[in-house]
Amino acid sequence: MFRDSTPMPLTVLAAACALLAATAQAQTTPEKVETVVVTGQASSLRKALKMQESADNIVSAVVADDIGALPDVNAAESLARLPGVAVQRDQGEGRYVVVRGLGPDMNTITINGSLVPSPEASRRGVSMDVLPSGLIRSLEVIKSLTPDMDANSLGGTVDVKTLSAFDLPKSLLSAGLSGSRDSLSHQTSPAGSLLGATRLLGGTLGVAAALNVDQRKFGSEDVETDGAWSAGKLSGVELRHYRPNRDRAAFAANIDYKPSADSSYYARGIVARFSDDEERDRLTLSNITGGSVAEGAPATVRAERRLRARKYTRSIRSLVLGTEQEWGDWTLQANVGLGQGTERTPEQLNDARFRQNNVAGVSFTDTTKPLVTGPAALYDASKYTLNSFTLQKRASDDNEHNGRVDLTRAFTLDGGTKLDLKFGAKLSRRDKKNDTDQWSYSSGSATSGNYWGAGPTALSAFVTGSTLDFSMGDIGPAMDSGAIRARLAALPRDAAKVAGASALSDYELHENIDAAYVQASVDLSPAWSVLAGVRHERTRFDAAGFASSVAGVITPTQYAKDYGNWLPGLHTRYKLDKETSVRAAWTNSVVRPNFDQLSPAVTLSSTTEASIGNPLLSPMRAHNLDLGIERLLGSDGAVSAYVFHKDIKDFTYATNLAGTGDWASYTSVTGYANGSKARVDGVELSWQQQLRMLPGWMSGFLVGANASFTHSSADVGRYDTTSKAQLVRSSRMPGQSDTTVNLMLGYEAGPLSTRLAVNHKSKYLLQFGSDVTNAALDQVVASQRQVDLSVAYKLTPSVQLTFEGVNLNNEHYYTYVGVPQLNYQYEQYGRTYKLGLKVALF
Repeated sequence: MFRDSTPMPLTVLAAACALLAATAQAQTTPEKVETVVVTGQASSLRKALKMQESADNIVSAVVADDIGALPDVNAAESLARLPGVAVQRDQGEGRYVVVRGLGPDMNTITINGSLVPSPEASRRGVSMDVLPSGLIRSLEVIKSLTPDMDANSLGGTVDVKTLSAFDLPKSLLSAGLSGSRDSLSHQTSPAGSLLGATRLLGGTLGVAAALNVDQRKFGSEDVETDGAWSAGKLSGVELRHYRPNRDRAAFAANIDYKPSADSSYYARGIVARFSDDEERDRLTLSNITGGSVAEGAPATVRAERRLRARKYTRSIRSLVLGTEQEWGDWTLQANVGLGQGTERTPEQLNDARFRQNNVAGVSFTDTTKPLVTGPAALYDASKYTLNSFTLQKRASDDNEHNGRVDLTRAFTLDGGTKLDLKFGAKLSRRDKKNDTDQWSYSSGSATSGNYWGAGPTALSAFVTGSTLDFSMGDIGPAMDSGAIRARLAALPRDAAKVAGASALSDYELHENIDAAYVQASVDLSPAWSVLAGVRHERTRFDAAGFASSVAGVITPTQYAKDYGNWLPGLHTRYKLDKETSVRAAWTNSVVRPNFDQLSPAVTLSSTTEASIGNPLLSPMRAHNLDLGIERLLGSDGAVSAYVFHKDIKDFTYATNLAGTGDWASYTSVTGYANGSKARVDGVELSWQQQLRMLPGWMSGFLVGANASFTHSSADVGRYDTTSKAQLVRSSRMPGQSDTTVNLMLGYEAGPLSTRLAVNHKSKYLLQFGSDVTNAALDQVVASQRQVDLSVAYKLTPSVQLTFEGVNLNNEHYYTYVGVPQLNYQYEQYGRTYKLGLKVALF
């Protein structure tokens, strides 16, 4: 991918146009289109404010110049700078988007208005790191849904828009090249982009295309306990060394045909591919003598050296075909959307495990970052003996097809009042599939199907000879994935297949949604506008999977469910004066449970223990209330304040279902349930402005600040088989930070454009522990603060040099269990520096 992190939209917004440049110049007819300033942060701010001001509902937006002005590798990181929006990171890189304190599976991602299916098998949330920011024209976070929109988001709907040639005043072509340097792995990675747009056939046909490629070689280091604490003593710890290689390649193309002012047709497509090739080399300590050990005390432990080597590839494809026609007072909009998300993990080395027992004299220091010391034997590869090999492969597919028709009729009422009546229907068909296969090899006879074969069993035969560059201590020599794969290559697969693990992760889900709506918008006065309507969605769902008995017998399972939801909405805006507006909205939304929660899998481990999915879960429903005021500060600034409230029914969470329903005689049943109620309340504040009122050179400063303060509560519980009563606890919702703050200071003068940005989010609940009623078992992510810098300098009117610094403060990721002193995971990933060159070729 190409992370164009300066005023890019048009810089990079100049790309595929060269292909057609010669004919385009002769055939393009000038149109009155707002001039786009390639290097203008103020220009991008102006466009975003115009987008937000003209919307009927509550929207936060960032346009391409703004996306390009910060060192954001992907779309998730670009969104993280908007009020009410936070990002969840994976190894230092933004991946999932949280809106108004609600996690990624409670929000919806669309590309050019059509739903983006999730490549991941278990969830609805889309990993936004698949989408490079350099392909995007604008990002909109829609926080209050109108009846003509899908009602499937509780936090917000993120709409990704790609470039149209009609966004530009003329043909453009640009290219960019860059290289980044990772401070932890000391590796350099290239990136490139090409983008162009032109208009043909007398200006009626617009063609725009963008290509981004990116490679990121980096490192991260991790020490985690997985919550293995007992009375402040540690019962297990693992040191992890990562060296991932991530590759992105994405292509977007928009074709727009406008034969007349009242007729248009379009085709908008994007193909994005993301691969993660990773080796995880680790040292694991467990089976501590006495069960656990205090900080600084020596212990005898079981030590294991383990390697995981895998490469997965995620792809997103989206194609939207549509038209808009006007006939007098009538407007027709119709489109078809085809979306696909896939994940492919070819046969991977899931776990190669070598073990030595009874290693004496091992100790750890610091409960937040438990670093290990031990005798020479702990790091001696010859002391470790082969324990097992596990292989796995997976394929998941998520396909969503939709078609919609919208009709609008404009009326002029008595007194000249304008009223638009809009109604329409949409059909959506979604299919989710997952197929997993797993194999296991261990010691045994040559005739057993899972025998690991003849040959050496000491770890010393499977190392590279070099020591791992692990800054948080010693792990030992690097394991050699090539040598391990060579050992496994000729072994038979069929007899080594783990039937339960292979079947119980497999499922096929079908979700069909039929929707219809009607809404009316009216200007009751020059200052007061109202939009009101109602939407109905009918959902038909069925699921097929497998169940495993105590004896290991695999049988198919199947479930079906049918339900409907009425979803009224009301939006209003009152202009106190030309620059000041008050907005209010009352909306209703519905979000279906995650796919792993809906899985029909049933695993009976014993006559008293089981783990299950729950395909009969009810969807989450929310009543949402928003109220706010916003004021424009000239053409380049705005200040706003919003309060919001969400009342949520049937919140879904993981819990122990033992003692209830069909599981009355069980002691442990890991599954999912609907909570009775949950709520989110919050305040959003935002200010952004170019300081033109300052004298001289200081008028080039731009400032931006936004903050969100939220509070959530959810009732979660389990049945207590001892007291024969339901235990209930009120907790915050997973993924919700009480405080998120974004600060930006920019400067533009002549050829120079700079930005310094700070992103902060307070702690949030990652997930509940094994007992949802016990807060001491909660996994909590500590607060994070990241500082990024971008500098751009125009060497000539068409050549720009850029520099970016990401995570300049060297922030780490820390998760604890119960209290901050007890480590669950500590990960560090260092700084990244990037130098690039952009050239406007046309």
